[in-house]
Amino acid sequence: MKHESISDESQASPEERIRMRAYYLWEQAADPKGTPDEYWEQARQAIDSEAPPVESGSVNGAQKK
Repeated sequence: MKHESISDESQASPEERIRMRAYYLWEQAADPKGTPDEYWEQARQAIDSEAPPVESGSVNGAQKK
């Protein structure tokens, strides 16, 4: 069985990254409590906070002068 690491996250889909992080959080918990959904949400929030900022363009598609 291949053991995935946090470093593998950069090459995975967003959902797969969350799954791997949630499993990592559960594994690292001293006394794992809570539901899988709670670990999933913690992982999603952590991944979202690590995401690089998205450069936004103008709302109507017009170029800035």
